[in-house]
Amino acid sequence: MADVFARAGKSEGPTEAEVKDLHAKIGRLTVENDFLAQGLKK
Repeated sequence: MADVFARAGKSEGPTEAEVKDLHAKIGRLTVENDFLAQGLKK
């Protein structure tokens, strides 16, 4: 239990795989958002 509190202030940050996955999600959501925005303009 003490180990949990010892690591609390030390964040390693996201891994490279997590960053890559998030960039892919951002790209997909951007495409979806642009597609839907164009549909509303018509």
